[in-house]
Amino acid sequence: MASSMSRRDWLKASTLLTSGFTFLSGPLTSVAAPASPANMEGSKFLTEREFYRQEIPDLKARLFANENPFGPSDKAKQAIIDSLAKSYQYPFMDIAAMIDKITAYEGLKPNMVLMSSGSSPILHGAANYYCKPGDSVVTADPSYADLPTHAEDFKAKWIKVPLTKEFSLDLDAMEKAIDSTTKLVYICNPNNPTATIVDAAKLKDFCERVSKKVMVFVDEAYIDYLPDPEKTTLIESVKKGQNIIVARTFSKLYGFAGLRIGYMVAQPKTVELLEPYCVGRIGISGPSIKAAIASYRDKEFLAEALKKTMASKEFLYKTLKDEGYSYIPSSANFVMFEIKMDGQRFVNEMMKRGVGVRFWEFNNKHWCRISIGRMDEMEAFAAAFKELS
Repeated sequence: MASSMSRRDWLKASTLLTSGFTFLSGPLTSVAAPASPANMEGSKFLTEREFYRQEIPDLKARLFANENPFGPSDKAKQAIIDSLAKSYQYPFMDIAAMIDKITAYEGLKPNMVLMSSGSSPILHGAANYYCKPGDSVVTADPSYADLPTHAEDFKAKWIKVPLTKEFSLDLDAMEKAIDSTTKLVYICNPNNPTATIVDAAKLKDFCERVSKKVMVFVDEAYIDYLPDPEKTTLIESVKKGQNIIVARTFSKLYGFAGLRIGYMVAQPKTVELLEPYCVGRIGISGPSIKAAIASYRDKEFLAEALKKTMASKEFLYKTLKDEGYSYIPSSANFVMFEIKMDGQRFVNEMMKRGVGVRFWEFNNKHWCRISIGRMDEMEAFAAAFKELS
């Protein structure tokens, strides 16, 4: 059975117990206070509020959160600085301006876009609206688990469908898993944590069929890392009138993980129904939306960030190959590879060396998911990894 994890569970995850620091690991679901590794059974568990008071140590390589380590564009940074004088104002007009930019580029009507502080509120809102007690949500396994774990909070059933032997979403099996209780099908493409992608034509055919029976939620958080996102996105399917929600975020290639900007594209009626369930416009800060307006579709910046990401990824691939490890080819800004020791031990040992990574357990194997960092971070990973491999 695969272990999946939401952003909330990531925050609550079992921690590293090195140097008295509580840290985040893979599939476990609670935060342990400082304790000796030999005395884990007696460890105390922290609440989420207590977790946020913990200090994150200085790291040589922060490779556990799928962030863009090259940061937002210079245009975005300058827009933030320029916006501070009026940051006491609610950014109503700026949010409208951002929607205008999105709709102009994508060829949408304004009532087909809902802005949010990242994509998490949209994921949570969809879980809240569609997944009542007795309902079910179908997802791949493993996949990003933020939405289905919230569905479980509302007493809905989470139907998990194993990946293919190529570690990609098994769309045929997911379609067969839909039953009379299913209210939502969640697709993460590229998939997290495997960084695999499904054939675009097959996905569009799947969504066209399935959306006639049940809402399909397509999470495109990592789509900007693809060579031609326009050929993969399901936004065109939404424009054709299909019953699909597409979620996008600035948290990845745009470098906005801490700035929190995202949005969804759907039919106007769907936007209208979901808006009350999402922390939408009111959760967006003025400086953040100004930064998003300044950097949206900044081709030069996006191309440079992607180039640096690919260089670091190629360095990682070579490091793994040189040490005799195989990996799942990545279509995103992270890579998953099978490790030759217990996952928690591997994460602990890497942290002792100043490198933060995460692990998963599925297919009866332990895997490391490493986010792509700056080249100096990848070199720090390589140095630490060679001591353990």
